[in-house]
Amino acid sequence: MQIYKMLSVLLEYPDQELIDHLPEITEKLAQCVDLDDAEQSALCEFIDYLAGLPLTELQANYVQTFDMTAEQSLHLTHHLFGDDKNRGPALIDLGEMYKDYGVEVVTNELPDYLPLILEFAAYLDDNEAMVFLSDANKVLKVLADNLKNAGSPYAGLLSIVEGRATLTRLAA
Repeated sequence: MQIYKMLSVLLEYPDQELIDHLPEITEKLAQCVDLDDAEQSALCEFIDYLAGLPLTELQANYVQTFDMTAEQSLHLTHHLFGDDKNRGPALIDLGEMYKDYGVEVVTNELPDYLPLILEFAAYLDDNEAMVFLSDANKVLKVLADNLKNAGSPYAGLLSIVEGRATLTRLAA
């Protein structure tokens, strides 16, 4: 699903390649037919944020937001287990699930890194992605709330993920 791929890209550490591809991302966003008005608005606002600041400032904001503030970490099992020994098996299970679907992870990130999870969700059909992400709904809600309370421009992106990570969308 295109929206998950787009969210994955936008939630990665910003680099020059991302900035260079903002016009292409904006074009793809305009072609996305499965977005509601609130999602479309949140994505446009975020793209404006990326386009409106120097890259070094975007990078500093990203590090401050996700790397320096534990309650805003993009590693989802961190919110469940912290550094507890039970986190390891959860990471292994998630990595095995990727392998079961034939998805080869080519990053140094842990399997619970949200952009990687969204990349995986993009391989699934709509209902599978919803069910897969719904397992993390509580963590996604906490993360979205933490970002909103911090006034982070990333809050809108997490709200989209959280809104799509619910089984109630299957009934709609």
